[in-house]
Amino acid sequence: MTGRQVAASSLVAGMVFAAALAAAIPADADDTAPHRVRYSVSSTETAQAYIYYREVQPPNFGEYSHNPYQYSPKADVIIGPGQPWIFDTTLANPEDWAMVVVSLPAMHPAPGAPGFVCELRIDDVVVATDAGTKGALCSLRTW
Repeated sequence: MTGRQVAASSLVAGMVFAAALAAAIPADADDTAPHRVRYSVSSTETAQAYIYYREVQPPNFGEYSHNPYQYSPKADVIIGPGQPWIFDTTLANPEDWAMVVVSLPAMHPAPGAPGFVCELRIDDVVVATDAGTKGALCSLRTW
């Protein structure tokens, strides 16, 4: 076999391997497929809480920065032991957009330590937790 024949043979073998590999990847393997996101917030004592969370993913950061509350509703709730606040949604890019933050309303006594506890799950995997007596933030992105 000549050098050209070896090179051509290697090229054909490489193309066959690449085609077989592409055929083996499922058609539904999409990087933008929605991910299941679960936010949960609880408290060591019964307490009033403001919870902001990302319900819908904005189309881009510019849209988000013009009206963040359009994408981050607020829940005004009472939480406590055995009485968590839980919200499920889907986001295409949770690593950029998933976020839940809990805060203590003004003039309300802070719960005892650890106080508020938040948890962020993506596709049933806990990816962030936080706790604090006046608030907590669970996110993969630094806000």
